[in-house]
Amino acid sequence: MKNITRWLRNILIFFFTSTILAVVILKYIPVYITPLMLIRCVEAVIDGKEPAINHHWVPLEKIDHNLPQAVMASEDNLFLKHSGFDLEQIQKAQIEAQQGKRQRGASTISQQTARNVFLWQQRSWLRKGLEAYFTFLIEKIWGKERIMEVYLNSIEMGRNIYGAEAVARINFNTTPDRLTKDQCAYIAVSLPNPRERDSAHPTAWMKKAHNTIKKRMTQIDQFPRDLCAD
Repeated sequence: MKNITRWLRNILIFFFTSTILAVVILKYIPVYITPLMLIRCVEAVIDGKEPAINHHWVPLEKIDHNLPQAVMASEDNLFLKHSGFDLEQIQKAQIEAQQGKRQRGASTISQQTARNVFLWQQRSWLRKGLEAYFTFLIEKIWGKERIMEVYLNSIEMGRNIYGAEAVARINFNTTPDRLTKDQCAYIAVSLPNPRERDSAHPTAWMKKAHNTIKKRMTQIDQFPRDLCAD
């Protein structure tokens, strides 16, 4: 019994020490690769395709200020106010699921960042628990500016496209600091399903959603402009 207790204690010590250390380290160095990037490469190989990762880290000050505003308007309009979790949206999603309605995401930008950087995409109670844990850590250790910087650099924004630099270069033939407000809104529209929604070639539905996001961008709190390109 003592050996089991000691074994479990050592596992817990290792888990908490290693995960907290990883979060602290990634507060200061770029995130060059994520689990999702590796998973997509494996999927490509299985499908007989050439794996590819289009990704280049850029600091937040080299990303146009409209992009943080657009993703907040689309994905998480309370990002600057909550502590990592939007409890109201989580409750609404649970009620809708109980009513048999189509399941929708209620993840905040912080939760999505924690998932993209540290975890896998498939839903499970284990992943949800770990996601909450890592979300708590990055909110406390990174802060909002770093979370947004990592999010905009690591999120999937198209097929084999990850982050603001890659989507600006491939989809719009520009740099992330020169993205227009319209382009930022189209990128935000694509985020829930970036492998199917092409921000460079928007459908009629995407164009309508893009107009809605542009309106919301002016109605929510402004992300600090001095942290982004203008």
